[in-house]
Amino acid sequence: MNRARLAPTIGKRRDRLWPILGAAALTLAQVLALGGAAQAQPGAPASSAPPAPAPKPAPVITLRSDQIALLERALGQADRYGFDPVTFNPAGLDAQLDARDPQARRAGQAALVALTLRYAKAMRSGSLAPDDFLYEWGLKPAPYDPAPDFAQAVAQDRLAAWLDSLPPPYTGFDALRRGLAVYRGIAANGGWDTVDAGPDLKLAMTGKRVVQLRTRLAVEDAAVKAPGGPVFDQALADAVIRAQKRYGLEPTGVLDKSTLAALNVPVDERINQIIANMERWRWLPTVLPSDRIQVNIAAAILTVFHSDTPVLSMRAVTGRPGDETPMLQSQIQSIVLNPPWNVPSDIAAKELWPKERAHPGYFKRNDFIVIRTPDGGVRLQQKAGPKAALGHVKFDFVNKYGVYLHDTPTHGTFGRYARMVSHGCVRLEKPVPLANLVMQGSSEWTPEAIKTTIAGGDTVRAQLPKPIAVFLLYWTAYVGPDGEVNFRGDPYNWDHILVQKLTAPGHGGA
Repeated sequence: MNRARLAPTIGKRRDRLWPILGAAALTLAQVLALGGAAQAQPGAPASSAPPAPAPKPAPVITLRSDQIALLERALGQADRYGFDPVTFNPAGLDAQLDARDPQARRAGQAALVALTLRYAKAMRSGSLAPDDFLYEWGLKPAPYDPAPDFAQAVAQDRLAAWLDSLPPPYTGFDALRRGLAVYRGIAANGGWDTVDAGPDLKLAMTGKRVVQLRTRLAVEDAAVKAPGGPVFDQALADAVIRAQKRYGLEPTGVLDKSTLAALNVPVDERINQIIANMERWRWLPTVLPSDRIQVNIAAAILTVFHSDTPVLSMRAVTGRPGDETPMLQSQIQSIVLNPPWNVPSDIAAKELWPKERAHPGYFKRNDFIVIRTPDGGVRLQQKAGPKAALGHVKFDFVNKYGVYLHDTPTHGTFGRYARMVSHGCVRLEKPVPLANLVMQGSSEWTPEAIKTTIAGGDTVRAQLPKPIAVFLLYWTAYVGPDGEVNFRGDPYNWDHILVQKLTAPGHGGA
């Protein structure tokens, strides 16, 4: 993927060499120490280990004036990547770097290097400390210490290439970065006015709210001409449909309450959504498996990739607020055909036992059995069959949350646009096609063998010919094939929580 390089163009203020080596040089040990400071967490206990023997003199790292200018420019452009520019470009740094006093210049360069390392770490692995992650945010970035890479980049005169390598190497991230610029431009021009509340607007209706609607849509949709007339015509209905698709709403062409609410979200909140999702991109591995299953929890969509190309997509049902589907990464190594459902104790206590007490025989009518446990308690299991909550196929994988992908006997929910109603697991619209796809290459588990086994009713665990990675992700802002930013609701309030954490003191976020 191509990225615009931070070319080391030397501006007028930097068009000179440092006159004193000590004012423009740090030892490798000092750089590594600054990297350690960037990694350190507040409140970490001091080491009680005995002092190490005095090391050999470390090699000196010298920054040329053009390299210093390059680092300053990179830090000054941090806001393009969703960071607060003040975090990495504090007031007074320029004065230190330009000071006549060699000691002040040394301090300025040390500050510049420390800021660069902090920026690099935030760009590569995000701004959150490990303790900032919610329990359900199980997708966490690998630790990254930028100091050795920085020292090597300086030594090899590859600073620009190193800086270019830091952001997530994904088209989705780059597209959001461009979208951030678009929405910041909208904000700079005054954002958008809200559309007044009122009855649903549809074809042939007239009035002030129609003019407001057209004006609002024109801010994000270049095809809409504003202010326009007060009549709700077909062109306006088509524009409403385009907006509804961008917001993941049912495309009716009618301005209903949900569409009105989406349009009236302030531009600053949309910017924060983009920034929150850019941060989540930094939590992904730097290389994604080319064959993988991805679930967008917020959009309730599952996509299968083969050789990094989407080959199967389907609607899903994800966790309702309070029973959130967690973000995570794992591997599917086997599937279960005709799976029983071992009911989690909290679901049994809150939902099923009350139904049995209110309507005796509920368990029997729905194929639940009560199983005694070794500790003298009981648990519930629903037998495999036509009434089984897990349907005919279960795709399980190791995770601490006890969630998995599965079939369902209730398919009506897939016809809805709001599909966050599960207890946290992911229900699938097309489980058998997914089973056939992940079993490709197996001589034993052909589509016909899967179909026959399901029809036979026996519970069977079938090993995949090759494990496949699975990612459960929470994307509430992403760019579609048409280049437009798509937004989804924030049902779990995770965008809001993340932005609060990013803007808290000590972080380099929004």
